[in-house]
Amino acid sequence: MARPENGLQLLAKGYGWLPDRRRALGRRTVTARLGGLPVTAIEGPDAARFLYDEDHVQRAHAIPEPVQGTLFGKGAVHTLDGDAHRVRKAMFVALLMREDGIASLVQRATTAWDDAVVEWARRPEIVLLEESAQVLAGAVTRWAGVPVSDDEVPALARDLQAMVDGFATGGPRHFRARRARGRREKWLARSVEEVRAGTATVEEGSAVDVVARHRDAGGELLEPRVAAVELLNVVRPTTAVSWFVAFTGHALIRWPENRKRLADGDLAYAEAFAHEVRRFYPFAPFIGGRAPREVEWDGERIPENSMVLLDLYGQNHDPELWGDPYAFRPDRFLGREIGAFDLVPQGGGDPRTGHRCPGEQITVSLLSALAVRLSRLEYDVPEQDLTIALHRIPARPAGGVRLKVWGTSS
Repeated sequence: MARPENGLQLLAKGYGWLPDRRRALGRRTVTARLGGLPVTAIEGPDAARFLYDEDHVQRAHAIPEPVQGTLFGKGAVHTLDGDAHRVRKAMFVALLMREDGIASLVQRATTAWDDAVVEWARRPEIVLLEESAQVLAGAVTRWAGVPVSDDEVPALARDLQAMVDGFATGGPRHFRARRARGRREKWLARSVEEVRAGTATVEEGSAVDVVARHRDAGGELLEPRVAAVELLNVVRPTTAVSWFVAFTGHALIRWPENRKRLADGDLAYAEAFAHEVRRFYPFAPFIGGRAPREVEWDGERIPENSMVLLDLYGQNHDPELWGDPYAFRPDRFLGREIGAFDLVPQGGGDPRTGHRCPGEQITVSLLSALAVRLSRLEYDVPEQDLTIALHRIPARPAGGVRLKVWGTSS
């Protein structure tokens, strides 16, 4: 007998759907049905290890078309397995491992932030989610070697945010995301073609250079549109750190006692704060793939070609892992070694070889640096709606966190 469809429950509960289902059944592993497919939803470090074993779960043909058409792009590294995935993934790892790669990006972002603060202080108020996206979009495109003028950055940031904001919904948000992706894929595909034709010069070792010249497992250059997809998979997730910046602003408003310690520039505390923001606040609800054959987990038979989902939000709020998980406590990460399958806001495992986001260290580094700068801002908080609706994917503070900025404290 087929299980009932659970899509409406997912729409109604969002991030709470799987945790609520597990609590109701008293099990870490639960079953459901989405889009006509049977689903096995799992949670916990051992479950994450199971999901990232390609013998159990594979990504090919697993990502729904609406998500490919908005968030990741068709033909992206996220959709590959085996040698094809490892060779494509190595391209991204090489970008991040280049000398001063991440440090250079953080420097660009902090310089852009400092420049933006001068402008923010002239306005009646700013929306932190939107303004930090512009800072990050400008910094990462220039770091990646993508030619972009100052005047082009606001529209670019809006398009990159739209791709993230519309991947898990229908209606206007979804169609804005599709249109934004189409525009930016065409734009970057032209850049790739110009680099290959020698009509455009880019810095050797930059993202545009590396992606344009990359050869996949079969030895072929990437088709220009796929190359554009992978360039967007550098600049789009970096710009999406703006969600975490907005959550940081939200946390500093709700728990201002953390502000002074951040502003003092304690690097270990800044990184711990960044980890706690990523753990506490809702970002990706779950990740998944398909079972290539019939397998078993936690006493449940997982049919061939069925979906397996790892509940990211649930695992990041698992009391057995975190203790008092709904309290915001950055100190929990001080002196704590984080296992590869414990904290999973962007997935688990080895980011160099597995399906975990290879740019996760970029997220941590950028967020650590920008959290310190945000804590040093002098600002007032206008009356606003700071609620975060868990049924909305991706979640965000309702008003984007509005601030009246006066300047930076010395």
